[in-house]
Amino acid sequence: MIRDKSFYKFFVILVISLAFQNLLVYGVNLADNLMLGAYSEKALSGSALCNQIQFLLQMLVVGAGEGAVVLGSQYWGKKDLKPIPHIIGVTLRFGVGIAAILFVIVFVAPTQVLGILTNDQIVIAEGVKYLRIICFTYIIFTTTNILTASLRAVGIVAIGYLVSAATLCINICLNTCLIFGNFGFPELGIEGAAYATLVSRCVELLIVIFYLKYREHQLNLTLKKLLFIDTSYVKDYIRVSLPVLLNQAQWGIAQMIQTAILGHLGAAAIAANSIAVIVFQVISVAAYGAASAAGITVGKTIGENNIEKLHEIVHTLQIIFLGIGIISGTLIFLVSSPILEVYHISAEAKVLAKQFMCVLAVTTVGTAYQMACDNGIIRGGGDTSFSMKMNLISMWGIIVPLSAIAAFVIKTPPVVVFALLKSDQIYKILPVVIHLRKWNWVKKVTRAEI
Repeated sequence: MIRDKSFYKFFVILVISLAFQNLLVYGVNLADNLMLGAYSEKALSGSALCNQIQFLLQMLVVGAGEGAVVLGSQYWGKKDLKPIPHIIGVTLRFGVGIAAILFVIVFVAPTQVLGILTNDQIVIAEGVKYLRIICFTYIIFTTTNILTASLRAVGIVAIGYLVSAATLCINICLNTCLIFGNFGFPELGIEGAAYATLVSRCVELLIVIFYLKYREHQLNLTLKKLLFIDTSYVKDYIRVSLPVLLNQAQWGIAQMIQTAILGHLGAAAIAANSIAVIVFQVISVAAYGAASAAGITVGKTIGENNIEKLHEIVHTLQIIFLGIGIISGTLIFLVSSPILEVYHISAEAKVLAKQFMCVLAVTTVGTAYQMACDNGIIRGGGDTSFSMKMNLISMWGIIVPLSAIAAFVIKTPPVVVFALLKSDQIYKILPVVIHLRKWNWVKKVTRAEI
């Protein structure tokens, strides 16, 4: 274990900042979830399906942004910041391009897209109302998140949670007004939640632009720097980011397929899955914050060429991840009953949500350890292809086929299907541990001549 107090101070500040940002981001989804759940089960189910498309976009944005973080953090460790604006410019081009494609698909064929996820026509009709509005946030959301992710590469994290805090406050206020028709506003239901999110996303981007123009002085990013880049960095970016992007894409698609499997088990299963997942997301912010902080810390250490220190860091981080997982799983179990009292949903949906959260209370321990080791230590170390290969085998060779068979052939109860869908969070511990101990994931991704 590392005994240097400065390491723990640096790491804990990063984890708290990133966890708080994630908490605020998921808080927006939780606010929509709780308020629509109090409005109607069909509205909740409709927005839950649309949020799976948002989740796919989020995974793709994370994949695009992680390339900038991996490259940027190693250049930061080398104390060479000149290439970073070029890398951010490349990242924005990839991210915005992806968001634009998804926007066109969803805007042109919302009914067909949602029809893949469920056969409940009432839920689809509610979802289309939400999707036709929320799709206009895709490019805005992508631009904001890539810029804040890129700044994390050089240790700038405060702007992320300031942006998310503003979004959460605005979203809750507008939800209160527009979903239920309070304070003289029209009662728009699910459409009100979509309009609230659209306004929030616009404010997010404006705050980031203001910060970059008047408060950020390390990179001194300007529109000119982001538009006129050294295109030679495209190859560097693709080499590092493509495996991450492909991994995130397959993960996002797989999550949509998982939702589709549960979605064809009825509206109660959709609502229960939505509640359980959002509770998991909110409570697991520490695990995801620790993973992001680990990636930055590992990348910076490799950039400094301090391999001896890296061994101590990796050992210490694994113990921290395991502790976070045990605490997070316990919290999910403890809040599962009280949180359900807030929702106005059917008794069947409540029973399923309780069962789903009990499953997550166990699998979260595995998530906090193997996900953070994989996406934090291994990816931060420069090996961006391991996760893609592992998830390709796990998701398409094991999870999706077994879950589909259980749901539609054997017709097992929804909780069994849900447990199968989440079982990879436990068994992926083995390949992650084996790969970590090989130490061949340590790769310098910066240019040798710089």
